[in-house]
Amino acid sequence: MLFGTKTAAEKRADFRTKLASGKLLQMPGAHEPIIARLIEEQGFDGIYISGGALSAAMAMPDIGLTTLTEVTQRGRQIARVTDLPALIDLDTGFGETMNTARTIQECEELGIAGCHIEDQLNPKRCGHLDNKIIIETDAMCKKIRAAIDAKRDPNFLLMVRTDAKATEGMEATIERSKAYVQAGAEAIFPEALSTPKEYEIFRAAIDVPLLANMTEFGKTPLYSKKQLEEFGYNIAIYPVSSLRIAMGAIENSFAVLKKEGSLESQIGNMQTRHRLYEVIKYQEYNQFDESLHNFKLKT
Repeated sequence: MLFGTKTAAEKRADFRTKLASGKLLQMPGAHEPIIARLIEEQGFDGIYISGGALSAAMAMPDIGLTTLTEVTQRGRQIARVTDLPALIDLDTGFGETMNTARTIQECEELGIAGCHIEDQLNPKRCGHLDNKIIIETDAMCKKIRAAIDAKRDPNFLLMVRTDAKATEGMEATIERSKAYVQAGAEAIFPEALSTPKEYEIFRAAIDVPLLANMTEFGKTPLYSKKQLEEFGYNIAIYPVSSLRIAMGAIENSFAVLKKEGSLESQIGNMQTRHRLYEVIKYQEYNQFDESLHNFKLKT
């Protein structure tokens, strides 16, 4: 009830198996635990936990204001409710090399299947904004090495996101990514690529699994699953979609409430009580409760 049926180790092993399959894994973002349940019901491959979505849910911009504890604890809450692997956005690792090592171990302890850390300096920026400051390659490689050495479960996936393309260009970003892989990065997330040619060039240059970020209102077109498969990418994330969908619906419905004085006209747009109880598995809790009330000690 409270947790999925699979252990964290099993979910990590599943994630590795799925990555090795060669198929594109679609991992929608969940900014709330209940959304992770819907993602699993729809048959997706995994859950993505976006730092941008979590900070927005706290009414803060995505500029590195959230803390290790806030992000990882929210990650645990989201990851625990399904049997799908969860990949979490850890920004810059919440500090330097030692901080990054601790961050990795915290994630492992909390049941998350993998993470990505990025090569920006604080104050960091959303990957689709301008004026990002990029860490020196050698310094980033030390953070990657610290993160790899901190891992205790070999199946915990360490991915590195590079934001260098906007400031250093494509060729330099590829060279950085090669250095990151040599340092131990097990997958690469090249942020804010735009054209099919860029996706294809990056794929040809980097041997490890690659992630494509299909965020709305950004610098990257919203390529289809089929297109991303043709580019040769391994994971597609939709990081802030759940928040944007929910916020759009809430904002529109509350505007109606203010105007009409009632939400009666919006009932058809709402999830029913019955459906909500299905998603949160209310009946399973009820059955558990009844089994305790019927329990009697032998005399």
